[in-house]
Amino acid sequence: MKKILIANRGEIALRIMRSAREMGIKTVAVYSEADREALHVRYADEAICIGPAASSQSYLLGEKIVEACKITGAEAIHPGYGFLSENAAFARLVEASGLILIGPTPEAMEIMGNKLSAKAAALKYQIPMVPGTEEAITDVNEAKLRAVEVGFPILIKAAAGGGGKGMRVVEQVSDFEEQMQLAVSEATSAFGDGSVFIERYVSSPRHIEIQVLGDTHGNIVHLFERDCSVQRRHQKVVEEAPSSVLTEEIRAKMGKCAVDVARSVNYVGAGTVEFILDENLDFFFLEMNTRLQVEHPVTEMITGLDLVKEQIKIARGEKLSYRQEDLHINGHAMELRVYAEDPENNFLPDIGVLETYKTPKGNGVRVDDGFEQGMEIPIYYDPMIAKLITYGKTREEAMDRMIRAIDEYHITGIKTTLAFGKFVMQHEAFRSGNFNTHFVSKYFNPERLKEEDPDEALIAALAGAMFYKKTTAQVNETHQAEQVSNWKRNRTNYN
Repeated sequence: MKKILIANRGEIALRIMRSAREMGIKTVAVYSEADREALHVRYADEAICIGPAASSQSYLLGEKIVEACKITGAEAIHPGYGFLSENAAFARLVEASGLILIGPTPEAMEIMGNKLSAKAAALKYQIPMVPGTEEAITDVNEAKLRAVEVGFPILIKAAAGGGGKGMRVVEQVSDFEEQMQLAVSEATSAFGDGSVFIERYVSSPRHIEIQVLGDTHGNIVHLFERDCSVQRRHQKVVEEAPSSVLTEEIRAKMGKCAVDVARSVNYVGAGTVEFILDENLDFFFLEMNTRLQVEHPVTEMITGLDLVKEQIKIARGEKLSYRQEDLHINGHAMELRVYAEDPENNFLPDIGVLETYKTPKGNGVRVDDGFEQGMEIPIYYDPMIAKLITYGKTREEAMDRMIRAIDEYHITGIKTTLAFGKFVMQHEAFRSGNFNTHFVSKYFNPERLKEEDPDEALIAALAGAMFYKKTTAQVNETHQAEQVSNWKRNRTNYN
C-alpha cells in the first residue's frame, strides 16, 4: 500500500495523513470548493477538487471519490469519521472498484448500522440488553401494551437513528401515542426509515464505550474504555479514558462483551462498542460504531498505540502484533471537542473568521485541528474546530493540565466551547467522578461563563483607555482646527 486517499476533511484528514507519512505512504486529499485553501489540502502529496461546498455535492459522492483514486493511482481509501465512513453502499462500491477500504466489511456496517439488527447479533453472545422490544414496532396500540409491560418511563428510539434523532422519553402512558408519532416522523425525516423500538429508560446513565480492533485473521482485542457522558443534544463534548467509576472486574466483563459483539459480525478494523451504565454499575449494550471515533486520541494516550496506523496495517492484511494480555492502561487522558458554538446560547453554531488562533503547548498536551489564524469557519460542515487532548499520570493531573491548556488556547472572532470545557473540569461533580449524561442540564448555567475574568477585565480596561486617549486626541485636533482662520485653512488645502 503506497498511496492512500483520505475521503474526509479538516482535522481528521490531517491526523490520518500524518500517520500515513510516518509509514512512508503517499496521501491524496479530496476537497470541496469551500476547502480549497484548507490545511489538509496543502499537507497532502496530491489533491483533487470533487465539487461545490455542499457535502451532498462533494464529500458524500462516492463515485467522485473512487474516480479520484483512479486518477491519482491511490490503492486504498480511509473514510475517517462522518460522511461515508459507515455507508455500506460506498464500501461495496470501493470493493467493486478493486480498491481497499480501510474499515470493516459492508456486511458488518449494515448489521451494526441498524440498532435492531445490532441487538440481534449481540444476543448471540448473551450480551446484556436494556429491557425492551427486540423488533421494530409500527402499531401504536401494540407498542403501548409493550411499553406498559416494560414499565414507564420508557425510551422510544429510531432503529436507524443516531445523535438523539428519533428519540423520545415517555414518562406516562397517556403521553405515549403522541410521542411515538413524533419519533416515527422524525426518524422518517432524518433517516428515511420510520422504524422504532422501545427500551426501559435508564434515568441516570453513564455513556461508556469500548475501543476494539480486529484483524483479517480472526484476532480481536479491546483497548479499554472511554467515558463520554458529558454531552449536549445527545452528542459528546468531553471524553476521558479510562472511566473513573469502573472496577477492574466490570472493565474486564465489558471488554469481553465488546469483543464478542465484534466477533458476532466478524469485525475487521477499528470499531467502538457503546454501553450505558446505570447507577448500580450494571451495563447494557447500546450500539456499535463501525469506524474510527472522534475521541480515539484518549485511547491512544493511555495505550501508546496509533489507531490509524493499526487500521492501515489491518487493511494490508497484517496480524495484530499483540494479544489482550499484552495491553495495559497507562495514566489518564481527557479530550475536549473545541466547537465553534456559543455555550451561552444553547450551544448554537457560530461562524466567522479566526481572528486569533493560538494553540496551547507543553508536556502532556495534544491538539488535533484543521485550521489556522485568519481562516474562516465554513457553514457547510460540522462546527468542530479542534480536539484538545491532555494526558497525566493521574486523572487529577489530566484535568489540571486541561485547565492550563484551555487558558493557553486563544481564539477570537467566534464563540467556542473552551470556556464550557473549563467549567466542566472545575466542577465538583466532574472532578469527583459523580456525574452522568445529564451533567449539562443538571449543572451547567450559561451565566457562569459571563462572570468576568480578571485577565479579560484588564484587557477591556486597557482597550477602553486606548480608545479614550485616541478619542480625546481627535477632539483636540478638531478643536485646534476650528481655531485656524479660513485663509490659512484654504491656503493649506490649495498647497
